[in-house]
Amino acid sequence: MALEQIRKLGGLALELAQNDSRIEVTYRDAEGKITAEHLKPLKELKELVHLNLRGLNVTDELAVHLKDLKSLTRLHLEKTKITDKALEHLRGLTNLEYLNLYGTAVSDAGLKHLAGMKKLKKLYLWQTKVTDKGVEQLKKALPGVEVIRGFDTAPAKSPPQKPEPKKDTKTKKGK
Repeated sequence: MALEQIRKLGGLALELAQNDSRIEVTYRDAEGKITAEHLKPLKELKELVHLNLRGLNVTDELAVHLKDLKSLTRLHLEKTKITDKALEHLRGLTNLEYLNLYGTAVSDAGLKHLAGMKKLKKLYLWQTKVTDKGVEQLKKALPGVEVIRGFDTAPAKSPPQKPEPKKDTKTKKGK
């Protein structure tokens, strides 16, 4: 059974809620190392909606194992080794509502693969190679998506300061 295999490989597979048979899988105990063997059993889980691969050594080659996970609504790929090539494999995940690509090497070219994800609501892109222009183009294809790019890295401009009023240095003599 796929769930047993996932658990044996250090994965945590849980139902979302007591009365909800949909499944969430996190590979927290994989110690940063993940292989095709970790990802292959996922395709058997038709109820898999959340997948967390944060901080693991997921590469473009391993991302091919994600393309059949059509039921996914949330996917955490932050701080992985993926690039634009991996996003090609995600293009068919049209049920995705949340995608976190923080700290990856994706760029504007990769965002084009996300344009068909009409249900996408939140996309995290800080510390990537994505530019304002790339975000603008994606928002044309997906006007409802909220793109979170982290803190503005441009130095903040200080508001112009009014000169302080000069203090009267003359002392007034008492009457």
